[in-house]
Amino acid sequence: MSRLIPTAEMTLGPFFPREFAKDANDLVKGAPADAIEITGLVTELDGKPLDNVILEIWQADAAGRFDNPGFSGWGRAATDAHGVYRFRTIRPGAAPGRAPHVNFLILYSGLMRQLQTVMFFSAAPDPVLAVVNAKDRLIARPDGPNRYRFDIRLRGGEETPFFDD
Repeated sequence: MSRLIPTAEMTLGPFFPREFAKDANDLVKGAPADAIEITGLVTELDGKPLDNVILEIWQADAAGRFDNPGFSGWGRAATDAHGVYRFRTIRPGAAPGRAPHVNFLILYSGLMRQLQTVMFFSAAPDPVLAVVNAKDRLIARPDGPNRYRFDIRLRGGEETPFFDD
């Protein structure tokens, strides 16, 4: 009887075409609130910026609702050759029991699974921030009027906290 040899897990990808995130990073179209910009740098263990990382976000509307038919609350962007991503959206309101936040899903060729994290606008009371050791890595930095910077490190000592599915 022959023995089966186990194979390695499959990685995400093998690639994401540039068109995968084209024109999906503007969530403000038709939204009644003032626009903000969320931008950041996605890096690897050594701080090297990563090209063509796919980031998806989902968030509440300005009133803290996820079920607003006039605001989808979802967008997708890809990092450029310098590892930079950019979203145009609105500042979310606080959903019941939560601080205002934006959820992130990260996909990259070579990852074994999708990564999930969350970005907060301040160190407000929230059940997630209450249990995360590196909570400062989940708080965006103001980067000008209506602009927030949220850098994401995939591995290493300054790794962004990621959550299980």
